[in-house]
Amino acid sequence: MKAPIRPLKAPVGLLGGTFDPIHIGHLRPAIEARDALRLEEIRLIPNHIPPHRAHPLCSSEQRLAMVKLAAAENRGFVVDERELKRDTPSWTIDTLIELRNELPDTPLCFLMGMDSLLSLASWHRWQELLDYAHLVVSSRPGWQPDYPAEMADLLARHQTTRVQALHQRLAGHIWLADNQPVALSATRLRALLEAGQDVRYLLPESVAHYIDQQGLYRATGQ
Repeated sequence: MKAPIRPLKAPVGLLGGTFDPIHIGHLRPAIEARDALRLEEIRLIPNHIPPHRAHPLCSSEQRLAMVKLAAAENRGFVVDERELKRDTPSWTIDTLIELRNELPDTPLCFLMGMDSLLSLASWHRWQELLDYAHLVVSSRPGWQPDYPAEMADLLARHQTTRVQALHQRLAGHIWLADNQPVALSATRLRALLEAGQDVRYLLPESVAHYIDQQGLYRATGQ
C-alpha cells in the first residue's frame, strides 16, 4: 500500500538583493506579493558578492543590520543570512538548491523585477531556476515586456495566472504580478542621501535612522 501524499505547505517568498540600502522599491512589491499569493513568509536574502552589479558601498554587516530593521517592521518578513556566509558569488541557483533541500514540502516563490526577467539568460545556470522555485515577477517603471525570444518561450511554457497553481506545485511556474510600480532605485536613493536630501517615505524610518546614525552614504567631508 502506497504511503499517503503529504499536502504541500504554504509557499515562501524569497527576495535577494544587495540592499544598499533596502528601500520601498524592494519592500512594496514584496508586500503585495505576500498578500496576493498568500505567502507564509518573505525571506530577505542579502547578497555578499553580487554577481550582476558593482560591489556594495556598505559592508555586509551594515547591510544586514538595515535588512533586519526593515524585516522587523513588516509582518511575515524574516532575514536569511546564508549568502553573507559564502566567499563565492551569490548565485541564486545555489541558494534555491539549499532551500529546496531544507524545505522539501514548501513551494518557493523567487521574487524578481521585470528587468531581471528580461536579462535572465545572463544568470548563472538560469535554465535550472524553475526546477527549484516559481518566479514571481514584479513590474518596474520604464521596463516594457518586450521579451527576448528565450524569455518569450519560457513564459509560453511556464506562465500561470492562477494563484492556486503556486500552492499546488513546489516549483515551475512564472507569475507576473499586477503590482503598483515604485520608481526608486538604490542608486537614486544613495544620491539623495549623499546630497543631504529628505528621504522620508522612501525607506523604513528605522533604516533611515540607522543610516543617519552610522553616517552612511554621506558626501566626503560631511
